[in-house]
Amino acid sequence: MPLPSFNPADYESQLVAKVARFKQDFAPFGLPEPDVFRSAPLHYRLRAEFRMWHMGPRVDYAMFDPAEPKVPVVIDDFPPACEPIARAMPVLRERLMASEALKRKIFQVDFLATLSGELMICLVYHRPLDAAWEAAATELAADMGVQVIGRSRKQKIVIGRDWLLESFELDGRTLRYKQIEGSFTQPNGGVNRQMLGWACAQARGLGGDLLELYCGNGNFTIALAPHFGRVLATEVSKSSVHAAHYNLEANAIDTVAMVRMSSDEISDALAGGREYRRMKDVDLAGYNFTTLFLDPPRSGLDAPTVALARGFDNILYISCNPESLRDNVAALQDSHAIAASAAFDQFPYTHHLECGVLLKKRSA
Repeated sequence: MPLPSFNPADYESQLVAKVARFKQDFAPFGLPEPDVFRSAPLHYRLRAEFRMWHMGPRVDYAMFDPAEPKVPVVIDDFPPACEPIARAMPVLRERLMASEALKRKIFQVDFLATLSGELMICLVYHRPLDAAWEAAATELAADMGVQVIGRSRKQKIVIGRDWLLESFELDGRTLRYKQIEGSFTQPNGGVNRQMLGWACAQARGLGGDLLELYCGNGNFTIALAPHFGRVLATEVSKSSVHAAHYNLEANAIDTVAMVRMSSDEISDALAGGREYRRMKDVDLAGYNFTTLFLDPPRSGLDAPTVALARGFDNILYISCNPESLRDNVAALQDSHAIAASAAFDQFPYTHHLECGVLLKKRSA
């Protein structure tokens, strides 16, 4: 497919088509009318990655059409990029072209921004980075007021810090998140806030304790924790677990226990399987789990996790892939019914749609 066109005039019709497809695909499961959460039509992406294309003394941002992956499409700007990234792009390009130490054999530039206005720029090279690069990058970071990271093979140089601090309001609270370079963060910050708000609205009144799988840096954990007595949250990524611990402390949340375990390991532990050293300080029997929260990778839930989910009264499920969500809902259809649904337009002008469902256990 060619590079998407970012025309705000097309936004509403594209969203309507995506939501219609979602409703059609889930109609066999009695899908309630979904809440629809729109994106800003422009300047919505907090993450952007570009190849850098060299032509004589020039270096330009480039993207590639999947149909012609070897032909660069040189771009001057990127309309989806949030304002901090959009402002930085031309400035950075000029600075690269003015500095041989920064420009030589640069291969890629990755931007990461926050709703609170912080910006990190990662410069990726096909050469070792030396003292001249570090001096030029230090000057660049100071002049632009950003964090800069240099990467090449087996090398990483951090100018400033390799993380950003996100901060925004949600339901009268100020939520704070440490976002580490190279770790997953939600790309559409505005829609992410709406996802958190919808999830909290579904959680109100459910009571009991929460088990969360795939918690990442605690994006949903921080928002959902006040709606439950206690939370047990699991994640396999070491960097994400580190960030989640920081975020729990930064938000003064002491009702969450974090364990670095995969979904199949926690499923085995809850089923009375083998003892896990990382669970030695967790009193599983002391939890009153009523709700399971899931935000899995695109592949969705594996069979052990689907089996685990059957035992919960409530399953709050956010999915980045409607197809795997549909398969999981079908597998749970005999035990749970969809009580609420939502469509989140994380990726405007593409076919991708983030979805949410609240599944409630059917009465006997």
